[in-house]
Amino acid sequence: MQVQTRLADQDYVLATMNYLDDSETAPQSYISRPGSGQPERRPKQVAHEVAIQDARIAGSLGLDAQGFEVVRHQSRVGNFYDPEEVKRVYFPEVEALVKQATGAVRVLVFDHNVRNKTRADQAADGARQPVTRVHNDYTEKSGPQRVRDLLPAEEAEELLRHRFAVVNVWRPIRGPVLDTPLAFCDAASMGAGDFVPTDLVYDHRVGEVYSVRHNPSHRWYYVPEMQPDEAILLKCYDSATDGRARFTAHSAFENPLAPIGAAPRESIEVRTLVFFPPEA
Repeated sequence: MQVQTRLADQDYVLATMNYLDDSETAPQSYISRPGSGQPERRPKQVAHEVAIQDARIAGSLGLDAQGFEVVRHQSRVGNFYDPEEVKRVYFPEVEALVKQATGAVRVLVFDHNVRNKTRADQAADGARQPVTRVHNDYTEKSGPQRVRDLLPAEEAEELLRHRFAVVNVWRPIRGPVLDTPLAFCDAASMGAGDFVPTDLVYDHRVGEVYSVRHNPSHRWYYVPEMQPDEAILLKCYDSATDGRARFTAHSAFENPLAPIGAAPRESIEVRTLVFFPPEA
């Protein structure tokens, strides 16, 4: 893809990433509902400066090699803050997009979030703040559990006999994104010891995500000035253990190239279960 405008003539930015502090041995996150008035609690983080490369000019980047892919995609949604329109229009669009990109036989959208600092501060439209800590949404344990949570028991166990994945689709609601863009880490640059299981405690259930410890080998990417007709496919779980990317660390970051007064980032992320044919 060709970038439409650039803030700086360089192929990377230096920015701060918030990693899990080494003192955290059994981390837990407590998540409150928007508007509940209860503070969210997170494990202690430590900031590290990293180089974040321009994914537009980085060459071939793919879901199975790096754990992410940047695609062009035009949506027919008029209002991404309307959950009914998102479910009616956007969910089928995302299912078709992920199916085409992965070769899956079945794709099931099961969740979505919208992020907007201003609306989150006002507890409006269910919006949340961008997440500025390095993490991955699912773990070796919670990936299969999500299938069991969402599908009838017999069907879930049959599907779990074959390869499946959890793929997120992230896109701007408005562009260009200047404030707190999303960065994603090349899965091939990460080691198994970088991922730390972390309980994600809601008022109605307990999930599990990966927090991430710093490793100087990590290679980070982002899409400068991302537009609404662009999307990032991000693999957050893959049951395959044959060398393909399985987990992809990611985080929003404070963009040093953003001008003062840049509009708050507005984005939507959709989570999908992706089921492959037996031979995949």
